[in-house]
Amino acid sequence: MISKEEKLSLAAYVITSTYREKALTVLNENGTMIPKYIAEKCHVRSNHISKTLKELKTHDLIVCINEEAHKGRVYQITPLGCEIISLIPTIKGKTRTELNDLGEVEMK
Repeated sequence: MISKEEKLSLAAYVITSTYREKALTVLNENGTMIPKYIAEKCHVRSNHISKTLKELKTHDLIVCINEEAHKGRVYQITPLGCEIISLIPTIKGKTRTELNDLGEVEMK
């Protein structure tokens, strides 16, 4: 089980990259997708999306459901990714102190 502080840290990691935030949001809103369509929905070039998907996958925010495929890989958001997406509005625009207070309040 991942702690609230780790979730807040992951949410901060996602929002420090517009590409990560857009890709995760698109997957959250659209379900399973291939990189080409994720890139189109995000208005980002495919090479940027490939790198972004690898980053999100490394943090267990998304999963590739047909890893063995060389073309046409299909990605979907994980339950953790859904939790992180729901935290993003909570942390955007907050100071470090406000985030620390938020973590302490929600941990109790």
